[in-house]
Amino acid sequence: MSESIVIIGAGQAGCQAVESLRKEGFTGPITMVGDEAYPPYQRPPLSKAYLLGTFERPRLFLKADNYYAENGCALIVNTTAKAIHRAERIVELQDGRKLPYDKLLLATGARVRKLNCPGAGLPGIHYLKTIADVDGLQAVFQPGKRIAVVGGGYIGLEVAAVGAKRGLDVTVFEAMDRLMARAVSPQLSAFYADEHKKAGVKLMLQTGVEAFGGDGKVEWVRAGGLTYDADIVLVGIGVIPCEELAVHAGLGCEDGIVVDQNARTGDPHIWAAGDCTRHVGREGHAIRLECVQNAIDQAKHAALAMVGRHKTYSEVPWFWSDQYDLKLQIAGLARPTDTLVLRGDPANRKFAVFHLRDGKVAAVEAVNAAPEYMIGKKLVAEGKPVDAAKLADTSIPMKTLG
Repeated sequence: MSESIVIIGAGQAGCQAVESLRKEGFTGPITMVGDEAYPPYQRPPLSKAYLLGTFERPRLFLKADNYYAENGCALIVNTTAKAIHRAERIVELQDGRKLPYDKLLLATGARVRKLNCPGAGLPGIHYLKTIADVDGLQAVFQPGKRIAVVGGGYIGLEVAAVGAKRGLDVTVFEAMDRLMARAVSPQLSAFYADEHKKAGVKLMLQTGVEAFGGDGKVEWVRAGGLTYDADIVLVGIGVIPCEELAVHAGLGCEDGIVVDQNARTGDPHIWAAGDCTRHVGREGHAIRLECVQNAIDQAKHAALAMVGRHKTYSEVPWFWSDQYDLKLQIAGLARPTDTLVLRGDPANRKFAVFHLRDGKVAAVEAVNAAPEYMIGKKLVAEGKPVDAAKLADTSIPMKTLG
């Protein structure tokens, strides 16, 4: 009798696992369980082109409607897993169904971090993680409306950019002293702050939100001791890994489900992949990555391990953000102590910042600079020493440096 695999989570990692398992020759039954009404779809466009209205909903879905049935994957939507019974190797669903498994993949992702302050439950306060979230926001996302964006990270700034394009009055509240502070260098923060200001976005840095108020719906925000009128609020203050199922099952968790370099948990029959996991990264430190790259690559490695073809996971992390006509692409993981090398002129809206560590490229941030990103990513992967002066010299083609 062939083995059965159950996948909890119908997102990017879950979808990739199905594809990779079949590609690697696994012929047993696969069951995927998702808590949304939809089959797996891509989330990055939600805060960008989908919110802007230039990306049709059907294009969000990762596979054609018939893909799962044709590939022997039973897809169960609108359902959550209640418990994992490890001794019996059974997943119990909220509706009482029980799914036996030989191997289990947890691809539960992450959920939005909620604000906890007076008035945080008022109608008109939105979060952005799902199709339904964006559809709800779009219904009120109208020219002239005043939107308060809480959080100056990727999601908040992408929504701010779309809001400015669509004619909304946008104010961003960020508790830290610069934009995207946890993700990019000070040079990038300053550049994006200027771009948002040029688009009419008001930036309130070092300004934490303290309360919301209004008559039956949100009408104002109190931040930094002052009150600001608002018709809509969008909160983007990060995500929390969905690890509760694993915790209750007794699996190791530490701000994410702990996995090894084959994406396996402490249980030899259970793997995990994507935003819900914590693994030892390329540099030997335990990390949790929130990005499409990690979801795809970890799912591939989990699938390989499930069919007995173990491969050590050591991929270079990469990230991106679209704001206005600026494409930000990042490869590698930076540290505050890195030496920074600027290539190109930010005034031309095409440049890159290289992060050097021990004479090697540890990370690259590229704005509208695909060659710098591609070669930079290669340099991160290879770990070869580089000449900082040559990196900075735009008269030297990037391709000759890789």
